[in-house]
Amino acid sequence: MSTDEQEIRYLPYEEAVKIVAAIQEEEDIERPNHRILTVYDHKDVELCWFDFDETMAAVGPVSKAEEKDAVSEYILRHLPDWVLDG
Repeated sequence: MSTDEQEIRYLPYEEAVKIVAAIQEEEDIERPNHRILTVYDHKDVELCWFDFDETMAAVGPVSKAEEKDAVSEYILRHLPDWVLDG
């Protein structure tokens, strides 16, 4: 089975909350004019990143006041289990 065919497994929310210290919106260094959401642990080590546009589409329409919490909640519920392999 290729990597593309493997199902992504997510960490339990409770575990993700303990691991993630920050989620930063950043410029994608490989694609100009493209934004990503980089996830960091408590040692300021990059765990993974999410495509900004895809994440916002998955979160759906929320008010600007609720946006940060909604995005954080989505990412914490979709943190791949392979981040523990690092």
